[in-house]
Amino acid sequence: MTRVEIYTDGACSGNPGPGGYGVVLKYGEIIKELSGKCNETTNNRMELLAVIKGLEALKKNCEVTLYSDSKYIVDAMNKNWVKKWQAKNWKKSNNEPAKNIDMWTKILELASIHNIKWVWVKGHADNEYNNRCDKLAVEAIKNKE
Repeated sequence: MTRVEIYTDGACSGNPGPGGYGVVLKYGEIIKELSGKCNETTNNRMELLAVIKGLEALKKNCEVTLYSDSKYIVDAMNKNWVKKWQAKNWKKSNNEPAKNIDMWTKILELASIHNIKWVWVKGHADNEYNNRCDKLAVEAIKNKE
């Protein structure tokens, strides 16, 4: 299987407000960057969208190490919260409705294609690619297009 590293980050100016996402895909020495924006969104949705865009960019089944500074995403996947929410008709353990069901459904669909290791990295720290994703996300918010 092809091994790929994906770094993701989302940003929001206000929460809710305009948001952006940044993705860095690494395949050996090849690096591809993706970014985009939404006019009215939340930070969590941008974090989730970055994951979706990164996984959608893969053209075949891959062995993926996905890095995110979002504990929301990494814990939800590593601790199987998402599958538990789904099994309980998208209710959390406190019986409150889960948020961002549309995005979690898409992530589960994409994750079923690949073998993914979910890794949390500290945001705004010393991880070069996470910092690059943050910059891409913030720049996307400012982009007038």
